[in-house]
Amino acid sequence: MIRCLAIDDEPLALKQLVAYIQKVPFLELAAQCESALEARSFLANDTVDVIFCDINMPDLNGMDFVKSLAAPPLVVFTTAYSEYAVEGFKVNAVDYLLKPFGLQDFQRAANRVRERLEVNGEKSEARAEKTESVDNNLFLKTDYRIVKVSIPDIRYIEAMSEYLKVWTEGESKPIITLLSMKKMEERLPDYFMRIHRSYIVNLNKIQEVNKNRVILDADTYLPIGDLYKEAFQTYLNTKFLGK
Repeated sequence: MIRCLAIDDEPLALKQLVAYIQKVPFLELAAQCESALEARSFLANDTVDVIFCDINMPDLNGMDFVKSLAAPPLVVFTTAYSEYAVEGFKVNAVDYLLKPFGLQDFQRAANRVRERLEVNGEKSEARAEKTESVDNNLFLKTDYRIVKVSIPDIRYIEAMSEYLKVWTEGESKPIITLLSMKKMEERLPDYFMRIHRSYIVNLNKIQEVNKNRVILDADTYLPIGDLYKEAFQTYLNTKFLGK
């Protein structure tokens, strides 16, 4: 997961930005701030991989805030004023979103962030520590038991109201546990991806991609939701060989 910091002094704009972050499966909201000063305080004690930052803010504008950081993470600027675009790229911004922007524009910027992290290996200490701390097991409460599950053995996870069905290798029935998709996403390593509002799949278990679905075996087909198509296609492009 890519840890994000959202900064905007306009409450409605910040709410929209946060909503977009939460809709992209590989992004994780670390914090939201209504000023650059508040963001500076947060970064004094924590780290993120990318900042989505408004430029026009009181006290300290977004451009000067980023310039003031000793080791800034990746940055995507958001603003209603197009004249800032050139200056934004001078501070090595990954992208520049002109308000009002839609989810498709935001997803494009998010994909560029992920590509930059993957190609350049720009991985923050926070992400590195998180990856290293994840072991290969988790414990799930089901019925009146707590069962140990090997993460690599999980084939896919299916949302069912407030519960999750965790389908594992070699088992004909899933483990049913009271848990949210978001909590599960936060715990899983990078080789899992949310491809639908109701499905998280182990990318290592996919045998075929056919139109708008992934195929795990002859009997298991999972749909790819419209909201998750672009992110999934980006993943496929990194693995695809051929013309």
